[in-house]
Amino acid sequence: MGHHYEHFWLDPKFWVAVSFVIFFLLVGRKAWAQLTGMLDARAERVRADLAEASRLRVEAEALLKQAEADRAAALQEAQDLLTRAQAEAQRVAEASAAEAEAAAKRRERMALDRIAAAEAGAVAEVRGAAADIAVAAARNVIAQRIDAKADAALIDSAVAGLPAKLRA
Repeated sequence: MGHHYEHFWLDPKFWVAVSFVIFFLLVGRKAWAQLTGMLDARAERVRADLAEASRLRVEAEALLKQAEADRAAALQEAQDLLTRAQAEAQRVAEASAAEAEAAAKRRERMALDRIAAAEAGAVAEVRGAAADIAVAAARNVIAQRIDAKADAALIDSAVAGLPAKLRA
């Protein structure tokens, strides 16, 4: 049981449709502006994030290069330290060996000097003992062979030769 209106603009369905289209155009336009604004903002955030990521990547690469350079420098410094330490150890070892050899030579020389002194002392002691023995033997021989007359003759001859010996 539908109503037929003489003119279509008199039909309430027409005005509902027109209202719907106008509402859709007004709200759609506003919604479209908000939607494109949100999409543009999101695109801008993505661009900013990509720019930040690119900047961070460049920074990370620079830090990596710096770290590699620092590592290489540290390795070179460690190698230099090792080389210097080995050279120093070699020098110290050579100096210690030379010092030990010099000390051994000094001890050997001191031992030889002590031995020579002991030999000289022993020789002097033997000579002293031999001289004592010779004196005792000479005293015995003289006491047995020379009497008072021979003794006086020896003393006279020694006193007579004394002026000649004193001039010489």
